[in-house]
Amino acid sequence: MFDSAELDHRVSKEEYRREEPRLREALLAAQFELKDNPRFPVLILIAGVEGAGKSETVNLLAEWMDPRFIEVHGFRMPTEEEAAHPPMWRFWRALPPKGRIGVFFGAWHTAPILDRVAGRMGRGAFEAAEAEIMRLERMLVDEGVLLLKYWFHLSKRQQ
Repeated sequence: MFDSAELDHRVSKEEYRREEPRLREALLAAQFELKDNPRFPVLILIAGVEGAGKSETVNLLAEWMDPRFIEVHGFRMPTEEEAAHPPMWRFWRALPPKGRIGVFFGAWHTAPILDRVAGRMGRGAFEAAEAEIMRLERMLVDEGVLLLKYWFHLSKRQQ
């Protein structure tokens, strides 16, 4: 399934160092443009395998951006309150307002994927969860959310 994720795209350290200041400046400028002209919210989903650099990326985003206008939410096991509601409720209530950026570290994809891989969820239940996720994402996009989804992957060799 993830063979297609192994595209072997690389940027040399030299090229990264050369481009980093420009990238940081552009990211901060985009954040302030969004704040000054709050037409839509931005939601960044960070998910993927352990050890692939998710935490480092979230920390880097927080470092590069103005922390006053970004909210990071980490989602692990649902709390007792969250478990008493429909599964998407805890994500819905953390959505950023227009003009703000939200980062979801582990989002609605995580639990179904882990449950399926661990054998706690059958194919039919997984497909139902997948359909629910697609409905939520379609609704968010229809409401004007700029949804950016990143899956961090490691090849079997890297693992």
